[in-house]
Amino acid sequence: MHSTEKLIDEILLATRNLDKVRELTALLGGLGIRIRTLADFPTAPDVEEDGATCEANALKKAREVASATGLPSVADDTGLEVDALDGHPGVFAARYAGEGATYDDNCRKLLEELAGVPPARRTARFLTVAALVMPDGHSRVATGTLDGVITEACAGSQGFGYDPVFFVPELGRTLAELTTEEKNRISHRAKAFRSMAEILRPLAVGKR
Repeated sequence: MHSTEKLIDEILLATRNLDKVRELTALLGGLGIRIRTLADFPTAPDVEEDGATCEANALKKAREVASATGLPSVADDTGLEVDALDGHPGVFAARYAGEGATYDDNCRKLLEELAGVPPARRTARFLTVAALVMPDGHSRVATGTLDGVITEACAGSQGFGYDPVFFVPELGRTLAELTTEEKNRISHRAKAFRSMAEILRPLAVGKR
């Protein structure tokens, strides 16, 4: 534990995305830390994700929410880098099809952009950056990546986001064809939040 860090008994997940809340609560369970969400703080700000990188966005969200609520806050941002599209949509993955785009809208746009591109050139990777910001401004970050291939059509009904079009070669399935438990063993977000759990573990009041 860094000398500037204080023990904590609760954290705030800086998201209103219920899909993400379920996933992150499972990943951070067992730390002896109460997990709260923005649903508990309806007046907390909606942070504009205008950073040039996932790390910048995650830190900005966590910092603004920590400042507004006085709680240690954890935020994350995920980018999807598609090699055939020169790394796009990248940090703009969540709004690739425009502001207010649905998961289906984004998947459809991606498949349209890759129409005619052979499987060997459809390689891609997810990058998730998780950020913890304490009320005093002290911050820590953790990252996770997952390599895969963009499919030619959606497959599977689990998960969210680009999961139906992200094929994991080692498993022979898309992320949307995995159970939550399977996904949480291998996904980019799982890797980032397992690392974040190790950052939080020595800070947890309940584990002292």
